[in-house]
Amino acid sequence: LREPGLNLRVVQLFRDPRAVHNSRLKARQALLRESVQVLRSRHRAEARGPARHQQQHLLLPPGLLGGGRPPQPQHRAEFFLGGALEVICQSWLRDLLLARRAPDWLRRRYTQLRYEDLVREPRAELRRLLRFAGLTVPPALEDFVVNMTRGAAYSSDRPFLISARDAREAVHAWRERLSRQQVRQVEAACGEAMSILAY
Repeated sequence: LREPGLNLRVVQLFRDPRAVHNSRLKARQALLRESVQVLRSRHRAEARGPARHQQQHLLLPPGLLGGGRPPQPQHRAEFFLGGALEVICQSWLRDLLLARRAPDWLRRRYTQLRYEDLVREPRAELRRLLRFAGLTVPPALEDFVVNMTRGAAYSSDRPFLISARDAREAVHAWRERLSRQQVRQVEAACGEAMSILAY
């Protein structure tokens, strides 16, 4: 970031962790290996030294709370997905706290984007991002962003399908799909980051 010849800019994308958890649960088998890798990264970091004031709120599937028992086979994927989301939120929190106290040279080269803001105001957010990067907004790119976020349909069954769809429906889909217990668990594990991001 300090290398003047690179002129590097960083855009960090965030999304409501409840929506992230909802999408990850729908694609649980496809994300199982990735979730295990994320959890292993936490164990490697813990082996190097415990994180300061780190709380453990492992996101467990219903029926596993309170028991210290290993997850049943039918809950194993949800167990790993929840644990991986907790690690992701802890990483977000470290990034957000670093950005808050960042030196001026970093602040000029770093910006955040919330998925929900992009979906609600695609043209304005695209212009903001390209202005930050020192780029112009080609009309075709603006049309593309609007098309991808305002498509005719929304498929909640295929959360990672890249296609034109009404992404505004994806913003709140978690409200209909997650149980209250799942929502509380995500909010407990990700609450600090959610607060900073105004979720």
